[in-house]
Amino acid sequence: MTMSLSLPLVKMQKLHKSYGPIQVLKGIDIEMKPGERVVVIGPSGGGKSTLLRVMMGLEKIDSGSISFEGNSYISSEAADRKTLIDTEVRRSIGMVFQHYTLFPHLNVLQNLVLAPCKVRGEPKAKAEARAEALLDRFGLGAKAKAYPAQLSGGQKQRVAIARALMLDPKLMLFDEVTSALDPELVSEVEHVILQLAAQNMPMMIVTHDMWFAKNIASRVIFCAGGVVVEDGPPEQVLGAPREERTKEFIDRVFHIKQ
Repeated sequence: MTMSLSLPLVKMQKLHKSYGPIQVLKGIDIEMKPGERVVVIGPSGGGKSTLLRVMMGLEKIDSGSISFEGNSYISSEAADRKTLIDTEVRRSIGMVFQHYTLFPHLNVLQNLVLAPCKVRGEPKAKAEARAEALLDRFGLGAKAKAYPAQLSGGQKQRVAIARALMLDPKLMLFDEVTSALDPELVSEVEHVILQLAAQNMPMMIVTHDMWFAKNIASRVIFCAGGVVVEDGPPEQVLGAPREERTKEFIDRVFHIKQ
């Protein structure tokens, strides 16, 4: 069933999250529409990565709620439960981390087919055929039998993206996926994400790369101090920010890159 375009894909309401005495999220409210490519920028410690981890159910929230396709799946009322996130929703969201998180004892093909075979009971031959098609698409067909230790950082990250796509997610989350890469490897990973954007894959991306943000975002959110400071189209937030805090950050980031 096709969901109504008027219904938010993701709705976050009054999210609060602390680590001990440190408040990381201070009442975050964000709605994300189907098909949007939301890039979250801001200074380190502003709550960006925590926001993605909360969406995946990897971190408990202190208060607030998150719904996906109109169904609440994370709330502070459920924070004491062992499982924070509905299994079906979890399978609908793919996440790629900064440091790959590939299984080192499995080759590339095995890394890709593990989840569909274990989680969905997909026949191995079918999963392998899909995995090989994804690897070909991402320029990694020759690496199917290689192990993670034999890959470059850019190749590992592309494998991590392919692995997340094996569960046919409805939303992709990317947490600083190029920040650990050598500069010459960044473009190959960004090219893969741009491919997904061209196919209208909804995504939320945390990045410090302003060029990438400008080129992939349909919307940019600037977070600082655990709150949303500014939210709008990339040409406005990156090119003509309204808030002084955003302007200071953009000026500093672009100055550093010059």
